[in-house]
Amino acid sequence: MFFKKKAAGPIDFLIVGLGNPGRQYEQTRHNAGFMAIDSLADSLGVTIDRAQFHALTARTVIDGVTVLLMKPQTLMNLSGLAVQEAAMFYKLEPSQIVVLSDDINLAPGKLRIRPNGSAGGQNGLKDIIKCLGSEEFLRVRIGVGQKPHPEYDLAKWVLSRFSEEDMKTMKPAFENAGKAAALIAAGDLQKAMNLYSKK
Repeated sequence: MFFKKKAAGPIDFLIVGLGNPGRQYEQTRHNAGFMAIDSLADSLGVTIDRAQFHALTARTVIDGVTVLLMKPQTLMNLSGLAVQEAAMFYKLEPSQIVVLSDDINLAPGKLRIRPNGSAGGQNGLKDIIKCLGSEEFLRVRIGVGQKPHPEYDLAKWVLSRFSEEDMKTMKPAFENAGKAAALIAAGDLQKAMNLYSKK
């Protein structure tokens, strides 16, 4: 989908997938951002495995734009540290950052793309806003569904694993979230929103 060449020079854009590091968190709802950015990395033929900025990263090029893919290796609630360090090092504005995250307020597999806004209760986004001192970064929110009933513990819900049946719905969503992030990095936010938002 996107022309790729060897990455060189400064970073023009940062794409961040949110999640919790560690095997115990794999395939959980809170790790939707990790799964989406891994899908994007696979499509670009790169592996997110370089340790820097309290994160795992990979450099790549999307439509001539040099991009850093990032998976913070702090816990979700401290995701802002990695984003802040990379943004300061590469002198990036918030508008040069897109964050992929889970959203319990969206039905499973639905996407919502926004150029800015509040954290909406997502603690990773909340910490990024705090560390950047800005809400003006882009975000692709990935629906993981609401908890089964009001009394259900929220932490238990977001840290629960997707079932095999869930993954049939979520896998295309992860792929589409990654494609949306790539379009945004390439400068086509409107196309990303038209193609993928709320689908």
